[in-house]
Amino acid sequence: MILKPEWANARRLKPWTIGVICVTHLLALAAPFSFTWTGLAMFVVMYWITGALGITLCYHRLLTHRSYKTPKFVEYALTFFACSALQGGPISWVAAHRLHHKESDQEKDPHTPAEGFLWSHILWNFFNIPQFERYEEFRHMARDLDRDPVHRFYEAMFFPIWLGIAVAMFGIGFAFGGWKLGLSLVVWGCFLRTISVWHSTWLVNSATHLWGYRRYLTADNSRNNWWVALVTFGEGWHNNHHADQRSAAHGHKWYEVDMTYWTINVMKWVGLARDVVTPKSKRISKDAADEEASTLVA
Repeated sequence: MILKPEWANARRLKPWTIGVICVTHLLALAAPFSFTWTGLAMFVVMYWITGALGITLCYHRLLTHRSYKTPKFVEYALTFFACSALQGGPISWVAAHRLHHKESDQEKDPHTPAEGFLWSHILWNFFNIPQFERYEEFRHMARDLDRDPVHRFYEAMFFPIWLGIAVAMFGIGFAFGGWKLGLSLVVWGCFLRTISVWHSTWLVNSATHLWGYRRYLTADNSRNNWWVALVTFGEGWHNNHHADQRSAAHGHKWYEVDMTYWTINVMKWVGLARDVVTPKSKRISKDAADEEASTLVA
């Protein structure tokens, strides 16, 4: 049985989105038949560029939470990488994520895990979010980006950007190695890479609200999950993030590896990042709260 919140019953499906997601998954099935080492290398490089630099470093920590500042030319370059992940334009992505934090795990959360893993992982993409039926309705959640003509351009052009990269990959491969290399680059570097970044990103919406440990007492069910952190460059330390949303660091212990925070520190060292938001010194520890509650009961 497909679970979904009540608002989805009254909303229309998004056939274009459903079609793109399904077709991209089908095209990725050609990966075993188009394997080359060059294609695999392209997959790894593009996974890092679009997933680590694009979604995690840019869409999430820079544009959504403003965890650090960077020169505009760097911001625009990172946004281009994020558009190449085919997860929507910067304004709609940021608006949806800010709504998630505002309504986390509640009915109006776009990908509330309260309705089951499949809903929070992928099915929510298939329905129009009530607040986001039209651009005029969701841009108020990202007014800072809506005021920027470059980000409005990216919002309108993210799909042509992704498609252009796919065509370019095939063209480069064909020029240097014929049809075989051309197909390998586009299948591994675009189709398989796209669905891999999709699912790793979606695991933050689903798995880290269902499985893992809770270090901090938050109003939602966010959790820290090491294997999600591994494939998302540090995003899996989700309970830490919900406890301190603006912090550029999601890993709060030495063993909570956060490669994105390392990247931000490197950017700071070379002069490309400033005003990096560090973790707050005072948070409500879940362990401390449980200990206090047991003391009061006793």
